[in-house]
Amino acid sequence: MSSKPRLFFVGVGNMGNPMAVNLIKAGYPTTVFDVSQDKADNLIALGAQWAENLATGAKNADVVMCSLPGPKQVREVMLGEQGLIAHVNAGATVIDTSTSAVDLVKELTQLTQAKGVDFLEAPVTNAVDFAVLGRLSIFVGGKQACFDKCKPLFEVIGEKIFFVGEPGNGATIKLLTNLLWFVSAATIGEGLMLGAKAGIPLETVWEAIKSSAGNSWVAQHDVPSIFAGHYDPSFSLALCVKDLTLINEVAQSQGYDLKMGGLAKSLFEEAMQTYGPEAGELHVVRLLEERVGLLLRPPLGQVI
Repeated sequence: MSSKPRLFFVGVGNMGNPMAVNLIKAGYPTTVFDVSQDKADNLIALGAQWAENLATGAKNADVVMCSLPGPKQVREVMLGEQGLIAHVNAGATVIDTSTSAVDLVKELTQLTQAKGVDFLEAPVTNAVDFAVLGRLSIFVGGKQACFDKCKPLFEVIGEKIFFVGEPGNGATIKLLTNLLWFVSAATIGEGLMLGAKAGIPLETVWEAIKSSAGNSWVAQHDVPSIFAGHYDPSFSLALCVKDLTLINEVAQSQGYDLKMGGLAKSLFEEAMQTYGPEAGELHVVRLLEERVGLLLRPPLGQVI
């Protein structure tokens, strides 16, 4: 891009907000929209414009970027008389950073192409703290030429940017990485509990895990949320169940079932039924703590 395009950023919650902050600070003229206008207050203070509705924002944008909770919200925002696709200009580009469904990505690609609009799926990973730092990993599916044109945008918000080919491949990669994340989250408490019940200080157990073949993103990044007792409120159980449902559906469409994926889905569904959909992701560990009667709090746990 020879000059910075006009951006319309839709969805400025936990992940979208820091991405939009970084784009504004990088000098991109940015308009924002969210169903909760107060989520955009910090962005407006940085110089962003507020759009009263999707149609207004889309009509004045060269690039539309979305960060939404899931396929349901993506479909609502993209489609319909007041949706983005109805109002975005021919020649513009739509980039969806949401964790979406493979079939929906393919549908949106076809609908945008029919209008002369480019579409890139670009789901992101590495959590809110990496979004703040502009160090997300991004999995981009779509046309190579469009990816090349938009790469400067991705370099503002991301550190590791993967072009993965055909539309739908980005969603598949994002979902399979979340599968590994959630399986690890469902089991990390078991490892910690084995050490705690043996009388080994939890900090020692944690350091041993990180220095072993059992190391993982969850071990590195999420264990402090267990020790603190807030269980990572930045990512809800509802989102975990949504993503696990989607990845199990991908496998079924390919002709097989995920054994670990199915078990993880059932555990996260139990946690959501127990603690509510907005409870933090690692409440799946709380299920074990309550069954055993020991909270995983250093140095040796707290008896419930």
